[in-house]
Amino acid sequence: MTYPVTKSDQQWRDELNDLEYAVLRHAATERPFTGDLLGETRTGTYHCKGCDSVLFDAATKFDAHCGWPSFFDPANNSAVVLKDDLTLGMTRTEVVCAACGSHLGHVFDDAPWTPTGQRYCMNSVSLTFRPDSGATGHVGADAHE
Repeated sequence: MTYPVTKSDQQWRDELNDLEYAVLRHAATERPFTGDLLGETRTGTYHCKGCDSVLFDAATKFDAHCGWPSFFDPANNSAVVLKDDLTLGMTRTEVVCAACGSHLGHVFDDAPWTPTGQRYCMNSVSLTFRPDSGATGHVGADAHE
């Protein structure tokens, strides 16, 4: 698949740190409960670390207790592309940025308490958070307890 934003491998290496490069360009996964955005609760938007496209709104973020930032819906229908992932001996659905093809994480349909039933389980290192001006509190869905 061809994406609107293209960069050479050297450009990706120059722009991303080692972990970001491994995750975004080679579908690695950051360790659970280590990402900087896991506990982020302010209102705002989450952008692709590779190309700055808007991917998720903070209003769709929830605590899934899985160790990675989770969202119940992308910012819009064209923000991400879903791909079959047959690695690790299982079938999963990979989520990639529709603009640059960077690996973001996976989506699972195991969150029935959210409006969509979906859990977009994203790597913190694949995202950049931009708070709304004056943002102080979270307006996203509460996780089930």
